[in-house]
Amino acid sequence: MEKPKDLIPIIDNLGYVIEEDLATVLFLMMKLEKPLLLEGNPGVGKTQIAYILSEYLGYDLIRLQCYEGLDVNNAIYEWNYQKQLLAIKIHESGGKSEQEKEDMIFGKEYLLERPLLKAIASDRPSVLLLDEIDRSDEEFEAFLLELLSEFQISIPELGTIKSKHTPIVILTSNRTRELSDALKRRCLYHWVDYPSMEKEMKIIKKHHPNIEAKLAEQIADYIQKIRELKLDKTPGIAETIDWAKGIAALNGDSNAMYNSLSCLLKSNDDIKKVKEEYFRN
Repeated sequence: MEKPKDLIPIIDNLGYVIEEDLATVLFLMMKLEKPLLLEGNPGVGKTQIAYILSEYLGYDLIRLQCYEGLDVNNAIYEWNYQKQLLAIKIHESGGKSEQEKEDMIFGKEYLLERPLLKAIASDRPSVLLLDEIDRSDEEFEAFLLELLSEFQISIPELGTIKSKHTPIVILTSNRTRELSDALKRRCLYHWVDYPSMEKEMKIIKKHHPNIEAKLAEQIADYIQKIRELKLDKTPGIAETIDWAKGIAALNGDSNAMYNSLSCLLKSNDDIKKVKEEYFRN
């Protein structure tokens, strides 16, 4: 892979419709070995990019789903206390000194690796996905800075663990809150927008190769209009694909679009609003 455009057919063959600007930032991420922050509305395909890259490169995918209250024990590591207590019990009558016992129970065999440490300590290359980083607390961002800068993690009892293979790191954010400047400085950045009508048609055809061109155009046109409404949940790409599947499943129903709106919209108010705006009898 010598230039960004080389990525486009590769990613396309894996089922993801990609444009040159995103292909370029993915190319730079891999060449520069820098994390990539993907921001955009929910449902535009940010998370899927990590899965596609993992498949393309043949790397392990390690995912950390972020949430409020996420801490070091759930994200990086914790000690296997039950195993440590058992070891202490077994050796309490032995001739080991207290220091020797302490050194023994803080060995790697008592360490439970969570996603961040797993990505750093792995013997295989990996794609590390930090999904919905904006849902985590600002305090958690501080834990990430060492990882994103040096690709290493410090454990007080063991010292610093450096990566054997620099992981490809992708962070996604729905912008429920602003991320810190310190975190952003360590990342490349790309905004993933809702697809254009042309791209949406390509996505529909990618997932439904037998769909009629006119129907794919109709679906894409409706989606573009529906996204302009003020809805509780604006439909993303996954909902577009589900709607196309629903319409196909109702093959022969002249009102298939109307009757399959439950595949596209996720609240009764949204369904009513769309029906009144675009499907009046």
